[in-house]
Amino acid sequence: MRGFALGYERLCRIVLLVFVVNVAFVAHTLAGLVVVGLFPSVSASYATYRTWALDADQSWGVRRSWTVFHRAWRDDITSANAFGWPQMLVVVLLLWDYFLANSNAMGVLGIAVSGILLLVNVLVLLICAVSWAVRSNFDERPWWVIRMSVAMVIARPLLTVIVAALVVTVAAAWIKWPGILMTFGLGVPIFLIVMAVYSFGGLPGMDAHENAH
Repeated sequence: MRGFALGYERLCRIVLLVFVVNVAFVAHTLAGLVVVGLFPSVSASYATYRTWALDADQSWGVRRSWTVFHRAWRDDITSANAFGWPQMLVVVLLLWDYFLANSNAMGVLGIAVSGILLLVNVLVLLICAVSWAVRSNFDERPWWVIRMSVAMVIARPLLTVIVAALVVTVAAAWIKWPGILMTFGLGVPIFLIVMAVYSFGGLPGMDAHENAH
């Protein structure tokens, strides 16, 4: 019974953490007028979850969660935007190409091109999702982070499959229960991605197995 109570308390604290991160995400994004505040909020979310995962005392309250997020956001405004907006441009261009490939009747060739573009889009989105977790763990240049993220997505298929499955599951939950999106926003998928990288990514300094020992 005590184990159940402790597990329930831990779950409640995780729910509170994700909720606070989502509120902080929205508030700080608006504080940066979206254009300036969006990607620092993404970066701060990853950094907050990483800090929480590595903390020996994970019984964070609202104040602790908000403080960690705000400091990470404040310290990363310039570099997070420099890292995030080029990614956004690449993703938008690839999605536009995929849209064009599906909007024009090109026969068998069109189907092949559409399939290739779909695969490329999925891989790029997975690399982008993982890259923010890698970036939160290493103080390296953007190209180093991207190369490491590409290597992880290719060399760690279990991690790639888990991240993809988690994102699809969250998207399905958003569609079925829109209240989850309204209440927890991007806080849920980012938390799950960080936990997946922490558990299966094998990153030095951000490895659940290493931390356990």
